[in-house]
Amino acid sequence: MDETFGQCLRRLRGSRSFRDVASVAACSKSYLSDLERGLKTPTPQMVAALDQALGARGELIALADVKPGTDPLVQADALQQGLHEALASGPLTDSSIEEVEYTVARHGRATRYRSERELFPELLGDFQDLRLLLTNRQPAPARKRLTIAAAQMSGLMALTLLKLGDARARAWWRTGRAAAAAAEDRATLSWMYAQEAYQLYYGNDLEGAVELAVRAQQLAGGLPCVGDALAAPLEARAHALLGRPEDTARALAAAEVALGRLPDEDQIGSAFGYTEASLRFHSGNALTHLGETSRAGEQQARALELYPASDRTDRALIRLDQAMCFAVDGDPAGAAVHATNTIVDLPTENRSALIIYRARDVAARVPRARAVSEVRVLREVLALPPGERDSNSGADQPGNGGRR
Repeated sequence: MDETFGQCLRRLRGSRSFRDVASVAACSKSYLSDLERGLKTPTPQMVAALDQALGARGELIALADVKPGTDPLVQADALQQGLHEALASGPLTDSSIEEVEYTVARHGRATRYRSERELFPELLGDFQDLRLLLTNRQPAPARKRLTIAAAQMSGLMALTLLKLGDARARAWWRTGRAAAAAAEDRATLSWMYAQEAYQLYYGNDLEGAVELAVRAQQLAGGLPCVGDALAAPLEARAHALLGRPEDTARALAAAEVALGRLPDEDQIGSAFGYTEASLRFHSGNALTHLGETSRAGEQQARALELYPASDRTDRALIRLDQAMCFAVDGDPAGAAVHATNTIVDLPTENRSALIIYRARDVAARVPRARAVSEVRVLREVLALPPGERDSNSGADQPGNGGRR
């Protein structure tokens, strides 16, 4: 049977008199009686006072917003939300904080095998829970751990929006950096700058990407951390697109050192980790940009050996790098076939804006071969109008960032 606010109030009052409850909740006996009989509607302040006075743990708060006759499922949602808020308002135990940290780590791992559209709603819901915890007063150690978790979740939000092609990712980088700085966590701040460098890299701001990648390495300051291992190869890729082979080689060497110093627990398939598979992918990408297709091919082959089949996004990007190498070596048909198969073999939910953008770069890399049937098929798969020159990618101009 559905229970109204008044009925719940009567049940929770139990054997206590109107006078006793009214004195604790700072209201009159008659007002309390009217609430139980459903003759009056309580104010939010009174609901909160009664909930606390009767130890309802959010039950009265949840029912206060439910009108009589409301769908039971709606009532269940309201009850769950009220109880959840009541639990979040209390002091956090170590187990509570560990649950938050586990949730963040789980989302980091999920970025390697779940699509962005699938992950985003769950990420958003858990972040709302974290925000609720941060709005309440917490002891300094607990608040620091929650703030670090908020920085990491902000980074995941930004990465997800970046892959979805949504410019709002930029705002989340700012929030994440602010949270990491507030927690005075150098490793997390380094990670934030390294990840944000990708935003600039894919936005064609290559000098900006180099600057943030260098900033991430400086913040690491020799500390073995993911930010350092992640930033160095990104710096190399940006230098390669800018036509700087010596700087590329230096950054790749730094990346090898950073990965070698990274603890085993950080060499994991996660947005919060970095692995040899990732380094081989990124090294191959940098060498592709430099036109060193033979060396790039070795790195790409090794990366595909190391990446699990579940990591669809990076495996697809590696295959698109292979297609780009075919194009650089003068095989437009082979490039188009390889890129087309990469897109077609990828589940629809994994065809993110980032993947399509990279495939369009391959198509734009062979503008003089548009009469080749394989190239036409690729452009049709990408829904590009026949004969359109991709003026945004600028792939015909060396060193401008057109080839990812």
